[in-house]
Amino acid sequence: MARELLKHFQTKQKSVEERMDAGKALRQKFPRSKQGDYTPSNKRSDPIAILEEQAKTRVPELVPIRYARMLTSPFAFLRGGAAIMSADLATQGNTTGLQVQACGDMHIANFGLFASAERNLIFGINDFDETLPGPWEWDLKRLVASIVAGGRFLGAGKGLCKDSVRAAVSSYRKRMKQYAFMGNMELWYTTIDEHDVWLNLKGTALTGLRKLAGKARERTHLQVLDKLTDIVDDKFRLRDDAPFIVHVERTETGRTMNEALELFLQSYTSSLADDRTYLLSQYRIVDVVQKVVGVGSVGTRCWVIFMVGNHDEDPLFLQLKEAQPSVLEPYLGASRYGNHGHRVVAGQRLIQGAPDIFLGWGEQGGIHYYVRQMRDMKGGIEFDPDKVKIENMPQYAALCAWALALAHAKSGDPAMIAGYVGKNDDLDEAMVNFAFAYADQTERDFKALTDAAKRGRIKVASESK
Repeated sequence: MARELLKHFQTKQKSVEERMDAGKALRQKFPRSKQGDYTPSNKRSDPIAILEEQAKTRVPELVPIRYARMLTSPFAFLRGGAAIMSADLATQGNTTGLQVQACGDMHIANFGLFASAERNLIFGINDFDETLPGPWEWDLKRLVASIVAGGRFLGAGKGLCKDSVRAAVSSYRKRMKQYAFMGNMELWYTTIDEHDVWLNLKGTALTGLRKLAGKARERTHLQVLDKLTDIVDDKFRLRDDAPFIVHVERTETGRTMNEALELFLQSYTSSLADDRTYLLSQYRIVDVVQKVVGVGSVGTRCWVIFMVGNHDEDPLFLQLKEAQPSVLEPYLGASRYGNHGHRVVAGQRLIQGAPDIFLGWGEQGGIHYYVRQMRDMKGGIEFDPDKVKIENMPQYAALCAWALALAHAKSGDPAMIAGYVGKNDDLDEAMVNFAFAYADQTERDFKALTDAAKRGRIKVASESK
């Protein structure tokens, strides 16, 4: 790695204009109109089989909850089906060959507000479980497909869905060109803060994001203390809500929770900077539970550690989430990191811009985890047809695409990408075609999962949260 960096430093960097021209030349190899093509492969894998294969490495009793959550709508199916879409994207053929740190599970519910180390609210991507270096197009295609699938779920008509996809791709193109001309350090420190959001939203969309920001500020560790704990024998304890939140006496390896936590924390703290390790050492563990999270993540192991510092009103909640191999790895190659938690953390640090101060990774019993604070000034859009103002969808889609462009610019070559995507709407229209074609595919796959449940091929929980 050191030799490669030295060689890079000694090589004259091409100008922004030269790199943009090189990106533009890639249209000869892969025309932008071709980005809109989607035809299911004749050798397309059974989507249910892909989910069943994933289930083999998950907690068996939680898998039916995953299916239940995916069966609430085609949009929920898309959110949980990142492995299915990765396989489909890989079989579609050529890409531009331009690599970024891909999210791997890019969809419109995968964005939100979070606190920087300076306690400022930032808008950006909020889930990195599948991150891996890969084609920028794959993230953008998954995003636009989710805009149509999500729009249909929320009640948007075809015209509004088209407008939302166009707004997203146009935003991606314009922001990428802006980032192409930034200095490297300027780009590195760039974030999308509250002020940026307020300047770029209008009407009820602006009002809605302001309310979301207010709620995010209230989501402190004290709020979690009130929501997730009870007082037992004059002491706070995490509240059970089986099967979604449960206390476990022993881990799968047979160790007691205290033994397992001690071993894990030794592994985890080695991934933190000394100042973070010192801060964490000022807290003591009070309780720990196993928790069900997400849609696609259901069945992977997730723990919540409740800690206190100087007094009971100085709580800290850490979430330990299992990191399995990225869904992109079968098509893009294995991660360079031996621990998949390390893969997630490295990707997040590269593209999020202001990650959690306790973000780190570790291993226990052969299982890889990454760690972050739970709910610390975090907030996301609630995709509920009764609560969302659907007319704001184009503005929100454009905001999400802006965040995606920033992530790709930080981890790839924004000038080459900007040169390829261009100034006109050719890519916008191509992505409209792809988005509708893949949203239709998602509805067919959703029906296949529904049929599998009716036939008893898969077991579905009777209810979910």
